[in-house]
Amino acid sequence: MVYMLMIYSPERDWATKTVEELTPTLQAHKALEDDMRAAGAFRGGGGLGLTSSAVTVRFQAGRPLVVDGPFAETKEQFGGYYLVEADSIDDAVAYARRIPGVDNRAIEVRLVTHFSPP
Repeated sequence: MVYMLMIYSPERDWATKTVEELTPTLQAHKALEDDMRAAGAFRGGGGLGLTSSAVTVRFQAGRPLVVDGPFAETKEQFGGYYLVEADSIDDAVAYARRIPGVDNRAIEVRLVTHFSPP
């Protein structure tokens, strides 16, 4: 089974740090990714740009409308993810517990499903 480990944290925790301040966290991400690769669990991952670089496509009355930003009224933003192969959600959570970060963060673990027509 494939799980997505979605990383949420306040953007300011990343946007206000220098490269030097972020280096230990980025090195820890690389170490975790290397471990997942060695275990055959790594299926992909990456970080996301700041929400100020985003647009959202909303549908109103069946028509798409492109608007600036995600307009999420939250303190934490979706900032990156890992896709991991795991035998169970408990195994996926074990990887999620190891995800490094800056200050406060939350990791949502969700099974990736594949839809096929009936």
